Amino acid sequence: MANYHTPTVIQSTIPDVDMTPLERLLLSHIFSAEPDGDGLYFYADECPADIIWINRSELRTALAASKAAYSDANAYTAEQLSEASTDEDEIELDLSMTSWEFLFKSIVKRSPTLRYITAVSAFTCSRMRPDGWGGMATFITADGIKGQSTNDFLEDCLAEIETGTADETHNLSINNGEYSAGS
Repeated sequence: MANYHTPTVIQSTIPDVDMTPLERLLLSHIFSAEPDGDGLYFYADECPADIIWINRSELRTALAASKAAYSDANAYTAEQLSEASTDEDEIELDLSMTSWEFLFKSIVKRSPTLRYITAVSAFTCSRMRPDGWGGMATFITADGIKGQSTNDFLEDCLAEIETGTADETHNLSINNGEYSAGS
């Protein structure tokens, strides 16, 4: 059986002052987090977690401390808390129907210094399978989230060939082992 992984790096250091306590808590469970100056560097060795478990009181405290700031995390967490059984100490947050990108979008929307956040993911597999390799780049702004996988890029290139609209300005040629841009 093949195991698929998506190591991911958030290339931008996220300033501590730009995150609400709730965003910091959620992101620190979705990703590994390391201090980097006055912020945090987020990454995932295997893949960002899409199901996380957080202590109910810790989650409530972080939500209460974050109410003053706009964040999509507030509404999401309040809804998840309201749906959880009252006897559960640990709350399961299932992000599989949404994504971690929405948390960063809220941060950029409020930040006086961040205009965007970039993330790069690698698609890897424990076996040499054609569907297990590639990557993705994600660009997050206050207005939206854009991303393109290597598979999407290749599909675009194939569509250009089929329609005869191939853009030659991005071609690379190899001459004696050195790469150069084609024209």
